[in-house]
Amino acid sequence: MNSLFVVFTHLLCFITECFAIWYDVTYIKVGHAKPTFGGRLKYLTFWCMCIQAAYFGLCVLVDLTGTPRSPNNREKRTFLQKSRDFFHATIAFPIGAFVVTMFWCIYAIDRELVYPKILDDIIPAWLNHIMHTTVLPFLLIEKHNVLHHYPSRWRGISMSFAFATLYLVWILFIAYYANIWVYPLLAVLNMGQMVVFFIFSFIVVSVFYLAGETLSKMLWAPHLAAKEK
Repeated sequence: MNSLFVVFTHLLCFITECFAIWYDVTYIKVGHAKPTFGGRLKYLTFWCMCIQAAYFGLCVLVDLTGTPRSPNNREKRTFLQKSRDFFHATIAFPIGAFVVTMFWCIYAIDRELVYPKILDDIIPAWLNHIMHTTVLPFLLIEKHNVLHHYPSRWRGISMSFAFATLYLVWILFIAYYANIWVYPLLAVLNMGQMVVFFIFSFIVVSVFYLAGETLSKMLWAPHLAAKEK
């Protein structure tokens, strides 16, 4: 049976992400000039917020159905539980961790390459942290609260790569069609550097997929071992 704490954290994360999306769409006007092609959908950060909102919304739905939060037998999971686990393993966790880590690493090197100082006067600090910081703590709390059964490694990483490829094709299309680079970092890289950066990004996504899988096993191995006795 779902504990009140698990239900509360799912609901809190869902409401937080939904509120951040609503506030961003309603009040944040970054385009001091004309709106650019793609709008907010250019940015992986916005995709990530929508992903996290969808994921935690799915978690709330699972909670409301009254299904167990940690079914030991992966074959006995409901369709909603299977969808939650697959979504978490392949998209929500690796992409969320990627966004947080890459943003703050690049920010530490040169913030103008990813989040120009002018945005401080447009985007409130609390919203920036919901976009780029709290994502990872929310996901780590979720790891602790819920047992996620991972798919086969090949299937899981392939799905993560498919998502990353979709976004890569999208920003390359924007660059070709609208002649703009989504992130200032891409504008300062030559072709060779850009290829290396994209390959590195795919490697980082795969590393976070494996890290998520390993963390789930570490956190839940004692629980599963105890149930088998």
